[in-house]
Amino acid sequence: MENIALIDSFSEFKDDKSIDKPTLMAILEEVLRSALKKKYGEDDNFDIIVNPDKGDLEIWRNRVVVADGEVEDPNQEISLTEARKIEPDFEVGEDVSEEVKLIDLGRRSILSLRQNLISKVHEHDNTNIYKHFKELEGEIYTAEVHHIRHRAIILLDDDGNEIILPKDRQIPSDFFRKGENVRGIIESVELKGNKPAIIMSRTSPLFLEKLFEQEIPEVFDGLINVKKVVRIPGEKAKVAVDSYDDRIDPVGACVGMKGSRIHSIVRELGNENIDVINYTSNNQLLITRALSPAKITSLKIDEENKRAEVMLKPEEVSKAIGRGGHNIRLAGQLTGYEIDVFREGVEEDVELREFADEIDDWVIAEFAKIGLDTAKSILEQDVDDLVKRTDLEEETIRDVMRVLREEFEEENKS
Repeated sequence: MENIALIDSFSEFKDDKSIDKPTLMAILEEVLRSALKKKYGEDDNFDIIVNPDKGDLEIWRNRVVVADGEVEDPNQEISLTEARKIEPDFEVGEDVSEEVKLIDLGRRSILSLRQNLISKVHEHDNTNIYKHFKELEGEIYTAEVHHIRHRAIILLDDDGNEIILPKDRQIPSDFFRKGENVRGIIESVELKGNKPAIIMSRTSPLFLEKLFEQEIPEVFDGLINVKKVVRIPGEKAKVAVDSYDDRIDPVGACVGMKGSRIHSIVRELGNENIDVINYTSNNQLLITRALSPAKITSLKIDEENKRAEVMLKPEEVSKAIGRGGHNIRLAGQLTGYEIDVFREGVEEDVELREFADEIDDWVIAEFAKIGLDTAKSILEQDVDDLVKRTDLEEETIRDVMRVLREEFEEENKS
């Protein structure tokens, strides 16, 4: 009965598609041999026969017949008298095979066998899940919202595997309900204890790159190459693309007529503004394209320090900097250069932080958030517009402008 009970435990897993029959049989034998070794001190003289289809399990101990009174190792040797109880014609020196029943191991061992079998199968499953998802790192994956927590969303795929989408890997505008499908990339897979921790991300630049592969046939086919992707999730992204075929316009192919091709990607990313630009190895041209939609008057590059000084007409400066400074920040990340913007026709300006004695740091930081970090860049703005674009009161803005004007008036007097 005990053999059958263990086989019943075995049967719980034998139809599991995540583990093949030979592996399951090997696990059962490993568990049994561990129990035998614990009971008898060694297991190399035992034969284990498992037939999961019939539910059969047999354990045979092999020993050598020795003369009565000469048994030195009871596990390896059996006395002639004991051997002849099994078969009456045994002689000294012959091999004896005797079946071992699980009950001989003790009821506690039988319970332990079952627990170890379950543990080993789960451990094997977790190893397979880890290997499977490790191969999927960097690929797009879809799973269903199972549970919504404060710091993460717990997803389940079709096989019941748990995937974690942390809050900081979600696009700020993301809002999901239980049962809803979510797409992202498998960002990392780690074994924590014996359980795999699978992390999904929707904020990674790689997610955007993989969306291009999924949604744009020329990218999928390799006719268009995505050279680099930078993004501020949910706000703005820049994608540099290239084609080895001169007949293909990579930007046009990615965007499509009136943005038809890129629309589904924009929607997936919470209406993230995506600039697609033609990649070039000419750094001056790449910086010029990266600062689009602003039009550059002139550009000077310091290759040694990876800096670029860009001259623009005053009306182009806000375009180059972009809302919240997003455009210039992404242009710098895309090109690898720290970009400094200068206004054409302005001979001198003063950085806002030079006024730290008269203007609070948090006020300076508020202006910096929208790309205004010099005195004249603020004086050129409309007060009402600054009230809308910052969290500053109108009175605070007017006080700042007064301080800045007085500085320039003093300079002009001297």
